[in-house]
Amino acid sequence: MSAGFHRRAGALWCDGVPLARLARDHGTPAWVYSQSVLETRWKTFAAALADLDPTICYALKANSNQAVIRTFANLGAGADIVSIGEFARARAAGVPAKKIVFAGVGKTPAEMAVALKAGILQFNVESEPELAALAQVAQSLGRTASVALRVNPDVDAKTHRKITTGKSENKFGIALAHAREMALASRRTKGIRIEALATHIGSQITDVTPYRAAFARVAGLAKDLRAEGVGLTRLDFGGGLGVVYRNETPPDLSAYAAAVRAAVKGTGFGLVLEPGRWMVADAGVLLARVVYVKHGGAKRFAILDAAMNDLIRPTLYEAWMAVEPVAKPRAGARRAYDIVGPVCESGDYIALGRDMPRLADGDLVAIRQAGAYGAVMSSTYNARPLAPELLVKGRNVAVVRERQTVEALIALDRPAPWQRR
Repeated sequence: MSAGFHRRAGALWCDGVPLARLARDHGTPAWVYSQSVLETRWKTFAAALADLDPTICYALKANSNQAVIRTFANLGAGADIVSIGEFARARAAGVPAKKIVFAGVGKTPAEMAVALKAGILQFNVESEPELAALAQVAQSLGRTASVALRVNPDVDAKTHRKITTGKSENKFGIALAHAREMALASRRTKGIRIEALATHIGSQITDVTPYRAAFARVAGLAKDLRAEGVGLTRLDFGGGLGVVYRNETPPDLSAYAAAVRAAVKGTGFGLVLEPGRWMVADAGVLLARVVYVKHGGAKRFAILDAAMNDLIRPTLYEAWMAVEPVAKPRAGARRAYDIVGPVCESGDYIALGRDMPRLADGDLVAIRQAGAYGAVMSSTYNARPLAPELLVKGRNVAVVRERQTVEALIALDRPAPWQRR
């Protein structure tokens, strides 16, 4: 049986299940994930770095469905979180607290206290005031927080401006020189223990060169600090490995592993890695139906029942997403379509000017590589309920998030007591 997304007799399947059947049974729009792809991606990544024995913490922000998290947790994954909500999701999905890394620039004292009581692996601290707040919380609880100072190495990841995080003008991390000062000054601060340096330079990175530069700078600082008496034990090199959406050169996993290996070779430091998109993007599609094909004055539109509230990446990041007919593509001349949704925004599109086999009202389409930053970024704009998420393994299908009903959506808010009909 073929695993993952493939065509059989011309039609698109997920593992042993035709996508047309999923649309019939569960409606559209719907998110569909292949557990076999998730497992393969994890095993491939882990095998490439096995000699370094890293702690691999899946970045929940890419896709925080508990079924996805549990797939990785069952394979030994930790979690990279950026909110207390993600912390709760990771714990509910079976991730041990000792394998959780808490990142993000705006952790509140209340969030710190919850994670500290649970005994997480480390807090990736991004500023001096955050470190002071963490120390105060830890002292009040009579605990010691394990800290990784997140260093901003001022390296351009050559990715989209909205997802680059390692340049000096970005809000993330601490400048190299200041990180050194903070580490040295904090050696005697009660409540915290600086155990690591961390870095994360961006997302959707397909060129290993920026990684080499960032890893070398952070590892060099770590060695200097250890020589000056700071008790560093590990390095956290973050994540950000990209995937192929269109015509990108796929990132060479062996070259990435070699860059990590070169930075830590001979240092004795342990290693933490935080892949997200690379683990889940290829494992998911957004299944949608063409409501109408509209011939406008200058363009032809394929209007879907999926919209920007479901998948915001195209309009937010100008992202290119592959769109395929679910049925065997029609033979004959291809046509250019603007593939759009019903939301009342001109920015509500999935693809513009896309060359496609002929589409007709009622056709099913699959939007590929939608497992990352898809459902997790969806909203209820225009009072559109959240679409369901389905997990497929072999011939088995599970609804891992129910389709939200209009009634449940409306019940989230209510008139004030003094407002009467």
